[in-house]
Amino acid sequence: MTVFPKPLVIPIFIPNLGCPHQCIFCNQRAVTGVAAKMSDAHHIRSTIKHYLQYKKPDRTVVELSFFGGNFLGLPAQWINRLLTDVAPFVADGAVDGIRFSTRPDTVDNARLRYIRKYPVTTIELGVQSMNDGVLAAANRGHTAAQTRAAAALLRENGYRVGLQMMIGLPEDTPETSLITAAAMMDLKPDFVRIYPTLVLADSPLADLYAQGHYTPLSLEACVLQLKTLYRLFAARGIPVIRMGLQASSELNDPSVVLAGPYHPALGHMVLSDIMLDAAKQALAEKKAHGKDATLTVHPAGYSRMQGLGKQNLETLKQCFGLGRVFVRTDAELPEDAVRVSC
Repeated sequence: MTVFPKPLVIPIFIPNLGCPHQCIFCNQRAVTGVAAKMSDAHHIRSTIKHYLQYKKPDRTVVELSFFGGNFLGLPAQWINRLLTDVAPFVADGAVDGIRFSTRPDTVDNARLRYIRKYPVTTIELGVQSMNDGVLAAANRGHTAAQTRAAAALLRENGYRVGLQMMIGLPEDTPETSLITAAAMMDLKPDFVRIYPTLVLADSPLADLYAQGHYTPLSLEACVLQLKTLYRLFAARGIPVIRMGLQASSELNDPSVVLAGPYHPALGHMVLSDIMLDAAKQALAEKKAHGKDATLTVHPAGYSRMQGLGKQNLETLKQCFGLGRVFVRTDAELPEDAVRVSC
């Protein structure tokens, strides 16, 4: 497991704007908690100034990110206004760059020429799947070939490229998700995000679920898939910067998330499970059955080693008949290492 440093990201939501399709899983109001309207300049400036309070003295990299819509699908005058509103923060050094997400089928030379005068550094593609059957079932309205073309064009124009994928879509399987991951790795992204499919109220998927035509992933199956995918990307040196949707009051409302593997700490659960696997292997090699044990990890892995509610430690006690289990830290260790002493 490799843990990658994260920038301070300032989010500006443009929910469901610029999207030509109603994806089967989509209810942007539920995901962002924001109505589908354009943020005005005052709101954008206030948001940026609020988040800049959290900038660390050692100059954390700060990126401003437009989330929630299809950025390059917006009318040109809206793109111009949004980028014009935020560009001064890059010019004065408060923000290091601008990023946004967009659909693969909106990336073309004309649009990229239009944004070239602005300090955009990173563009994320809503890939979701590299299987055309899954994309059609999700009503994405684009193909895997368009994703490949878009990623190549972004590379040619010097942008950092992020790719977003989903697991548990209609017609998707663990096997097709592995194929999607392999195809995404071939595109050499700078980072990826992985989202599980949730059944959101007032989405087309909610109707399928109500009719018994869609079965979402269980939380356990989701964590297992995410573990496998995370390890694959990490082995190729590709950061997985998010697993699961950002927690919010809307997503914590059972009338909004009707079904599916939602957990406010899903990414932490996955990383904790990976640490648990590493500890089990180390304890087995030490023949630690029936003893007290000390697990030493990098400081970044301390809470992951304990697990939610210290469940990892209880699991290890039961598996190995351990007495007391202590967790210590050593900054000299790699972030994915577990050292055991008994």
